[in-house]
Amino acid sequence: MENDTMHAKPSVPAKVTDEGESWFAHWPLLLAIAMLFAMLTLEYGYDYIPAFPYSLAVYAIAYLLSGYNVLYMAWQKALRVDFFNEFFLMSVATIGAFAIGSYSEGVAVIAFYSIGEWFQDSAVNRAKRSIKALLDVRPEEVTVIRSSNTVTVHPTEVGIDEVIQVKPGEKVALDGELVSGKASFNTAALTGESKPDTKEKGEKIYAGMINLNTVAEVRVTSLFQDSKLSKILEMVQDATSRKSQTQLFISRFAKVYTPIVFALALAVCLVPSLFVEEYIFRVWFYRALVFLVISCPCALVVSIPLGYFGGIGLASRKGILFKGSNFLDVMTAVNVVVMDKTGTLTEGIFKVQEVVADGLSDEELLTTTAALESHSTHPIGLAIVEHTGKEKLNGFAISNVEEISGHGLKGTINGKQVLAGNTKLMKKFNIEYPQAIDAIVYTIVVVAVENKYSGHIMIADKIKEDAPQAIRELNSLGIQTVMLSGDKQAVVEQVARELGIDNAYGDLLPEGKVEKVQALKDQGKRIAFVGDGVNDAPVVALADAGIAMGGLGSDATIETADIVIQNDQPSKIVTAIRVGKLTKRIVWQNIILAMTVKIIVLALGAGGIANLWEAVIADVGVALLAILNAVRIQKSNI
Repeated sequence: MENDTMHAKPSVPAKVTDEGESWFAHWPLLLAIAMLFAMLTLEYGYDYIPAFPYSLAVYAIAYLLSGYNVLYMAWQKALRVDFFNEFFLMSVATIGAFAIGSYSEGVAVIAFYSIGEWFQDSAVNRAKRSIKALLDVRPEEVTVIRSSNTVTVHPTEVGIDEVIQVKPGEKVALDGELVSGKASFNTAALTGESKPDTKEKGEKIYAGMINLNTVAEVRVTSLFQDSKLSKILEMVQDATSRKSQTQLFISRFAKVYTPIVFALALAVCLVPSLFVEEYIFRVWFYRALVFLVISCPCALVVSIPLGYFGGIGLASRKGILFKGSNFLDVMTAVNVVVMDKTGTLTEGIFKVQEVVADGLSDEELLTTTAALESHSTHPIGLAIVEHTGKEKLNGFAISNVEEISGHGLKGTINGKQVLAGNTKLMKKFNIEYPQAIDAIVYTIVVVAVENKYSGHIMIADKIKEDAPQAIRELNSLGIQTVMLSGDKQAVVEQVARELGIDNAYGDLLPEGKVEKVQALKDQGKRIAFVGDGVNDAPVVALADAGIAMGGLGSDATIETADIVIQNDQPSKIVTAIRVGKLTKRIVWQNIILAMTVKIIVLALGAGGIANLWEAVIADVGVALLAILNAVRIQKSNI
């Protein structure tokens, strides 16, 4: 039922295109309405009733103009032995109205039903277009440098490792690396944040970013169809086809509900003949027609998916990508948010905080350690090299570098043996060091030259600016917060204290994280796990909702997570929950509104109090109110 309503049905007089709507495209319906009002004016305004043949002919033409699509769909479904649908329902009701001589009412029912469908389809298509337009900002042309000349081509014609030129104000068309100097970009299309993001030479640039200040040259690293923006766009478009539990419930409900109302309408028409003394078939048949019209479930099966489209669109504008409307519902039920530390609550960028030298100057300790760490890819080693500056390492003779797993590095620098690593490395080589180092919370790189302690360097990861706000807001919502990390327990506890996290566990391998999350699930908790996607894949799979930070940094993140927060802000976790709750609240408002009005008018119709005019106005009115309510989601400022 829902799929027909949302996709396959041509029940609107004219198709809505991506380019927009034209009133002229709906001329058959508009002409039919004009004919209807003209006939009503003649009949009731001037006390003049045309001769029967002419009256019937005009109404019949108006009926076909306004309802040919409905009749066509009813016929197509009848051929598939599908009689319990809104098209067949409306066709039976309106043809029945003609059969008993209620021509104007028959035309009114089909015309106003088509108007309702027009507005419904318009709203749904507008929601889809807004979601697509939000992300489909890929340029249609790009300037590529070939043989020292600039050539303008379509982005699909650019290969990997080619260099493209992006002028100020232009959108980047392809993913790549900045090969020119520093440049600033607006990343709103990708992250939902419009503040400038300054990139240095060698840093990643993504399609959809807007160059703000200077001509930039970018070396392409991904083909057009493989860009992050293309993948994000595909993900959001696919999200509209993944239904929530509420949508699935309404679809199943409609399939049961429609045959029941057909049976009740038949009962309204025939059963009274068994106990009403002056039974008049025409009167009870008319009441059955009213019953059929008001029972149409279109307000439910259209406004509810529209509400979820609105939720997905609103989240996208906030830099949050839901892979399906079902995850909007999941986020409303979450009562525990489990978070990784590095890259989620902290920036994941290690910085040198303090240098303590013993027997060497601070500069000598730094450069010697950096020379050794320059042969490592570990984030801690890279932080020391970056802090020192690569230019200061020229002239160092580096040899025999050996990585000792879980301990650190050993090598020869300018003819001297140098050890750099944790305290376990010092113990392994029987090197004495100040015992106070063991009490330091943050990560420490201990250095020994020629088997003698020479100092240590303290490294720390910076807590994200909005992480405290995120934890406060989660606590205010009554949601328990848990942090899991592979970092040492002392560091994890320190970060947890600073942020106000309820429970924190360190020294965890991936299987340890799984055990902690499984223990929470065994307690009946509904869990959202927030991490960097790849390393935490087992936990993401186990959680009710897997949320990935750093959607721009990893293809695997986009592919495996249920929800992607593109700008890495922990506060967006709360935004995702609030979007889910707003969406569900409005969807259930629509369900309650539609069912309440229908039950009341169904009772009035069966009792002979409501006529066909009132039935169609109630039906279309409820549908339009539900649509307007659903559209509110897209306008929300959460």
